Amino acid sequence: MTTTRDWAATTFVVHQGRTLLLRHRKLGKWLPPGGHIDAHELPDVAALREVEEETGLRVALLDAGGPLGAVRRLAQPLCLLLERITPDHEHIDLIYVARVIEGEVVHAPDEALEWRWYSAEELAAPEVPEDVRELGRQAIALVAAWEREQHP
Repeated sequence: MTTTRDWAATTFVVHQGRTLLLRHRKLGKWLPPGGHIDAHELPDVAALREVEEETGLRVALLDAGGPLGAVRRLAQPLCLLLERITPDHEHIDLIYVARVIEGEVVHAPDEALEWRWYSAEELAAPEVPEDVRELGRQAIALVAAWEREQHP
């Protein structure tokens, strides 16, 4: 059996010390917004697009990248995950951290059944997968550190 792989971008959106999770329609799991990276799309652009499509929020990635001489340094993901979706299909998932710029959550019902903001403590809930719990806590801490730097 040959394993197929797709590239994906997922974003932990943090606002007021909480991260946004959506209960995925197909999987029934509580996950941050994310999805496939389209052909010819940059991963950081896909991360922003998926957040806006699934939540209605405009966000800024914590690491936005930027010019580096004659080249562009792409936004750095927090990490990359290899996720088994089915026995013969995996996602290579670039995990980003973002903060809310504007908007109110208006989730896409075709993507998610419901949504909820989780604090670091609330991520311990049994419905939250272990990887989401750990990365969500890291994202909350990273945004808190960024905010302290910006407003000492």
